[in-house]
Amino acid sequence: MSGLGDQLAQGIAKLGVSVEKTAQTRLLDYLALLEKWNRSYNLTAVRQPPQMISKHLLDCLAILPYVSAHFALDVGSGAGLPGIPLAIARPQTQVTLLDSSQKKTTFLRQALIQLGLANVTVICERAETWRPLRKFDLVISRAFSNLLDFIALAGRWCAADGILAAMKGAYPRQELAHLPSGFRLERTIPLTVPDLNEARHLILIRPE
Repeated sequence: MSGLGDQLAQGIAKLGVSVEKTAQTRLLDYLALLEKWNRSYNLTAVRQPPQMISKHLLDCLAILPYVSAHFALDVGSGAGLPGIPLAIARPQTQVTLLDSSQKKTTFLRQALIQLGLANVTVICERAETWRPLRKFDLVISRAFSNLLDFIALAGRWCAADGILAAMKGAYPRQELAHLPSGFRLERTIPLTVPDLNEARHLILIRPE
C-alpha cells in the first residue's frame, strides 16, 4: 500500500488540510475494504485503487476546510462517502450514515467494526420515512443529482443554526436559481482535487 499511501499523503498536502498519519492509515484501510467488497457488492463504479484515492478519498477530504460539526448527517451515504472519510479525519465529529440499501449498510456496519470507528452510526431507512431523534449542524450529501431534491428530503433535519452541504460536479446554476423558500445560499466553493481533472463544487445552504 506504500504507493497508495504516498499518493494519499501528497494529495492531502496539496489540499492543505490536516489529517493525522494514523487517520491516513485508516483511510487506506477503508479503501482496501471498499475494494474487496466492491468485487461482490458493486458499491462503486470506480474499480482501481489509485482512482479511488483521487475520486473518493481526496474528493471528500477537499471539503474539510469548509465544514465542521459536532453532529453530521451523510444522506444517501452509499459506500460511506463522504461520511467515513469525514469521520476518520475529524474524530471529534459524530457522523450518522443514512442509506436505504441493505447491501450498502451491511458494508458500512462491517467497515465500522473493522476500522474501529466509534464516532459513526449507520441507519438503514428511506430518507422519506426516517424520523431522527435530533437535528444536525451539518447535513451533507454527495449522492443527490438534484440539489432541490436534497433540500426537500433532508432540509428538515438541519438545525436552525446548521448548514446543508451539497457536493456537486459542475456549478448547478439552474438548481440554485430555484431554491425553495426557507433556505438561502450561503456560499459556493469551487474545489480543486489532486489527480482529478473534473469540476467540483461545494454548495453551502442555510435554513432561514
